[in-house]
Amino acid sequence: MKDHKKTFDYIIIGGGSAGCVVANRLSQNPTNSVCLIEAGPRDSHPLLRIPLALFLTIRSNRLNWKFWTEPQKYCGNRKHYWPRGLTLGGGSSINAMCYVRGNPEDYNRWEAEGCKGWSYQDVLPYFKKMENGPINVTTARYLNPLMHAFIHAGKEMHYPVLENYNGKSQYGVGYSYVTQKNGRRLSNADAYLHPIEHRKNLTVLVKAYVTKILFADKKAIGIQYKHHNQTKEIFANKEIILTAGAIGTPHILLLSGVGPKSEIEKHGILLVHELPGVGENLQDHLDIHITCLDKTRTAISFRMSYLWRFLKGCYDYFLLKKGEFTSNYVQAIGFIKSNPNLSTPDLQWHFAPSMHTNSALNLKPIFKHYGYTLMLCYLHPKSRGKITLKNADPLIKPCIDANYLREESDLDAMVMGFKKSRELLAQQSFTPYFLKEHQPGSHVETDAEIKDYIRHFSETIYHPVGTCKMGNDHMSVVDPATLKMHGLENIRIMDASIMPTITSGNTNAPTTMIAEKGADLILKY
Repeated sequence: MKDHKKTFDYIIIGGGSAGCVVANRLSQNPTNSVCLIEAGPRDSHPLLRIPLALFLTIRSNRLNWKFWTEPQKYCGNRKHYWPRGLTLGGGSSINAMCYVRGNPEDYNRWEAEGCKGWSYQDVLPYFKKMENGPINVTTARYLNPLMHAFIHAGKEMHYPVLENYNGKSQYGVGYSYVTQKNGRRLSNADAYLHPIEHRKNLTVLVKAYVTKILFADKKAIGIQYKHHNQTKEIFANKEIILTAGAIGTPHILLLSGVGPKSEIEKHGILLVHELPGVGENLQDHLDIHITCLDKTRTAISFRMSYLWRFLKGCYDYFLLKKGEFTSNYVQAIGFIKSNPNLSTPDLQWHFAPSMHTNSALNLKPIFKHYGYTLMLCYLHPKSRGKITLKNADPLIKPCIDANYLREESDLDAMVMGFKKSRELLAQQSFTPYFLKEHQPGSHVETDAEIKDYIRHFSETIYHPVGTCKMGNDHMSVVDPATLKMHGLENIRIMDASIMPTITSGNTNAPTTMIAEKGADLILKY
């Protein structure tokens, strides 16, 4: 007989962007007992609230999973660093706070491919619900002057200047919309979880690492987890909801015996249910950068000459909640086309007023130089990767094979985007700042040289999705109408892993939308 204290109506696995939403919405009904379980610590670290401190949180050992991919065959056999939030709020606690819905055609494509109920008109009410409620979407309180140069350079190239790239058209350049409030980061934990954490029917467990889902035949009944080196179990009266993200969700399922039969059995795990799509269909936005040296010292740097700006930033932020520390770093973005005949943009720019730091793993350039970086990613990659197990030990991180650039068309589109990026940086608006191109430099000129540079220096822009896709084909994992897993009872998935194809832009807003819609499916029916 189950201990009543260890039984809840709903168990939500993963306290990240999606999990915080689902915990909020399900616990609104006081008759629902809800347990939210998070592998990381509470989000109490002060750096998490300072927007510009993402330089530090993105390399944190305490707040970050710090995943690494397998060597990427088509990217010079390099392993790629994948930072992911390991705390309440997940990625929304350490990301660049850019709020991007994606292109309406992204969702219309989902519906056309069999995900009825997921067209843009279907999901738009949930975006509006977020934006007019828990999520505070705003423009930056402070803009580095280089951001204006970026916008004016876009105008010089005849790109539209967008007042709101989440509006009627995504094509053009514009200042970033960010998830902040009063100059501070507003993570999904801040927006959805902390205001309601006092609810008596909500239990939040942190530093609790889920090792497997417990099944009775095909019915999910509970979870096993490690907490302070002890193995514990809790049970669900109604449902278990996976919100552990595009890496964590398939990893937990595989460890629990759900997924491709060959992958599970080769590690000696008992097969509970065969679903060949678990861990497959991995997609991500691959990013390449161009960095220029700034002769005016307008950019952000950690050189001694920046000290007075740093001290002023401290004063402005901690006393007035304004100034440079409120910067989300990527304060201007753009959506352009590699081919003018395309109906929607397939390339995205992120512009940053600092030297490139390889996801903050290499801070030497920012200590040595003043510079600015234009980052370019291809929005609609054809290459697909997968998440698999290294072994049956749940504490060992999974194998991540993004399979970047396997499809040559992905590389071709990035070459076109790279050329357009260089053209933008060469516009007159950048002339007052431009000293020289630091990376890659003038020696990279031909298409072959550009391709080689992309293969050896590209990296993630932090948007992995798709590893438990919704749909109705043999590789689908969840039912689009309910988000229930095919062939299993009492278990659903409500995170970025269910995206059949990646959205056109940063993925935190679409992930939040998925969680809002998913929770609504439970509450309505």
